[in-house]
Amino acid sequence: MSGPRASEQGAAVAGVEGAPPTRGFLAKAALVTAVFSVLGSVLGLVRDQSLARLFGAGPDTDAFLVAWTVPEFAATLLIEDGLAFALIPAFSLALARKAQGAPGDPVRALVAGTLPRLALAFTAVGALLVGGAPQLVEVLAPGLRNPGLAVDCTRLTATCVLTFGLAGYCSAALRAHRRFLAPAAIYVAYNAGIITAMFALGGHWGVRSAALGVAAGGCLMVVVQLPALLGQLRRKAQRPATGTVVAGAKPMNVGLMATVLLFALCRQSQVLIERFLASHLHSGAISYLNYAQKVAQIPMTMSMMLCTVTFPVVARALAEGDTERARNRVERDLSVAASVVLFGTAVVVACAPQVIRILFQRGAFTPADTAATAGVMRVYALGLLGQTLVGVLVRSYFSAGRATWYPVGAMASGIVVTSWIGVLTVGPYGVVGIAAANATGITTTAALLLAGMGRRSVPIRSRRVLAELSRPVRAAVVAAAVGTFVAGRPADPLTGLAAGAATVTFVFVLLGWALDAQGFAPALRFVGTVTRRLAHAVLH
Repeated sequence: MSGPRASEQGAAVAGVEGAPPTRGFLAKAALVTAVFSVLGSVLGLVRDQSLARLFGAGPDTDAFLVAWTVPEFAATLLIEDGLAFALIPAFSLALARKAQGAPGDPVRALVAGTLPRLALAFTAVGALLVGGAPQLVEVLAPGLRNPGLAVDCTRLTATCVLTFGLAGYCSAALRAHRRFLAPAAIYVAYNAGIITAMFALGGHWGVRSAALGVAAGGCLMVVVQLPALLGQLRRKAQRPATGTVVAGAKPMNVGLMATVLLFALCRQSQVLIERFLASHLHSGAISYLNYAQKVAQIPMTMSMMLCTVTFPVVARALAEGDTERARNRVERDLSVAASVVLFGTAVVVACAPQVIRILFQRGAFTPADTAATAGVMRVYALGLLGQTLVGVLVRSYFSAGRATWYPVGAMASGIVVTSWIGVLTVGPYGVVGIAAANATGITTTAALLLAGMGRRSVPIRSRRVLAELSRPVRAAVVAAAVGTFVAGRPADPLTGLAAGAATVTFVFVLLGWALDAQGFAPALRFVGTVTRRLAHAVLH
């Protein structure tokens, strides 16, 4: 892994306190983030494969997946969205002041003023979840067949509130410092802990071993980042400190923290709605939704890698008053991320049965489970563009470090749509209706966020963005239709997957060039480079 590591070391030297990062720096940082994040996603697939193989798609797995709601929420609130949206602008402002020669060390002052209080809050919430696990399970899945097992698993997974909170804090601080290797590696460590626990303890503990793995994996997420963060905090300020109190240093904006956490809570509550509705269906329904969602979201994960790197860049630009640089960056991110996720969506729709059969159909996971999961995954995929747009746009709303309630309202509106459609469709369509509700709700939120861009956020040119997005959308629709036909011809799933993916790639590339999509070429280069580096990492 000398290539990514060298890139990371170069990133650390790229003038954290100096000039804006170059395009080459951003490309290297995005590559590092993407390679390790994809490795983490691959291990996540291995984790889900192991769960399916060892425990199938029955009541025990459903019970664990109810408990899995806790780490899913914690990851969104504390690592991926909520805490990062509040902390990265705060650290960016502190770093900007440090670069301008502010007295003292604004970064250390920020850590001293926020970390102890947040750690105490994480501990209190985790303890509350441990004590209230029976009530939580009853609320999440009142129709669950084995609530006692779900309670045991929930008490184990509740420990992740503290560890995920600390991991999220470290990630935000390191990304603001333009250090991306350690934050990108956290899910590699996390999933490795879960997989090891399942195989080492599954024979004695059953599905509880997976919950124990969540607890162990959360600790590993902190361990892999702590040395890098301590190294950054030990770095001296550019100018000697002139006092013990940092001039202009302020505690983190409470209003901002409230809005970002409420937004993340609303976004993740889609999972609560799905599992609440699915708990009244047959055994295995929650498992189908889980497996389908995990696989379908891989293209979204890939598409968000560049935005993970550029969010601190946008926040730093706004902290320095450079609105034009922030707008150009966000518009470019939207274009590239949309092209990446739409290509992945076309592959998922075209090859869903083949992918699920190859990944999961073994052991306790039957052909009937494969058919049901593939159907759900195709419907989920229709919401991937909305998921990606929400991820990019909401960063723009919070990048200035100011509280804004509009994203919360947009996400709440999407949740209302998800709930309403889910209740109407779960009866006649089962899990497919739940997936359709999810896709419709998140797309509604994306449309509202795009419509609200302006004074509340980075002032992007919405009409221009929509016109640009329509091009890869058209290419993806045609590529998915043709790829579905081709993938279904061979009887062998591996052959069908190869034929379908190749067809989607050819058609999408051809139409993308023909339509002159702006983000198309950078997206292809990004996917190609990540694929080559990932293959090198796995094979060597």
